[in-house]
Amino acid sequence: MRGKTHCLDVWGDFACFTRPEMKVERYSYPVITPSAARGVFDAIYWKKSYGFYWQIEKVEVLAPPRYIALRRNEMKDKAPSERTILAWRDGKEDIEPLWADGVGNDQKGRTQRQTMALKDVRYRLHAYLRFRDNAGEAQTYDAQFERRASHGKCFYQPYFGCREFPTYFELINAGSSDRSPIDLNLDVGWMLYDVFDLRRANDSDVQPSISVFKARVENGVMQIPPYDDPGVKKAGEPAHA
Repeated sequence: MRGKTHCLDVWGDFACFTRPEMKVERYSYPVITPSAARGVFDAIYWKKSYGFYWQIEKVEVLAPPRYIALRRNEMKDKAPSERTILAWRDGKEDIEPLWADGVGNDQKGRTQRQTMALKDVRYRLHAYLRFRDNAGEAQTYDAQFERRASHGKCFYQPYFGCREFPTYFELINAGSSDRSPIDLNLDVGWMLYDVFDLRRANDSDVQPSISVFKARVENGVMQIPPYDDPGVKKAGEPAHA
């Protein structure tokens, strides 16, 4: 079962929706991916105990894709587990910082990487709640999302691909905006759909599972098929053209 379709007007100064085939340097897709769009809705309203995920229906491109070359410092190491961080906070374990430039012969630390990002991006995102269970509470969840989004509330700052590229949003009525999609026709080719199996329960131990789909922008609109559509190729399935 599904909820009602919600519409967000989103924009930001920079964005980077990294193409997974780029092994070292980051190179952005020309438009937002379904995974990044779902992340914006998740930041506003989502809990893993709720038994639903955000299904993106379509993306309307409101500003032309323009690239900008950036050089960014990235950490080679990753943050420790939540349990470790909480233990640091409570004084149960000694804090072990992540050193930006490493210590002694330690090769970890920061590294400079070239990034081909987008600038001055703006989209209109359409999505609905897809329920695995608790479908009888669809109206309640829809109302809670609309209340939070209309007041600009979010659990954490949504972002466009990288956390240093914040996303700003506004809840709108799909047919009330006076801004039309731009005149853009683009065959994007195989695009990342998501990095998790959206059919699975919202377990914290779910492993990454890449899916892709053939993306095309027509008259400024990119239609997104449902996750269970045959056109969405999941890990372990052949991705024939």
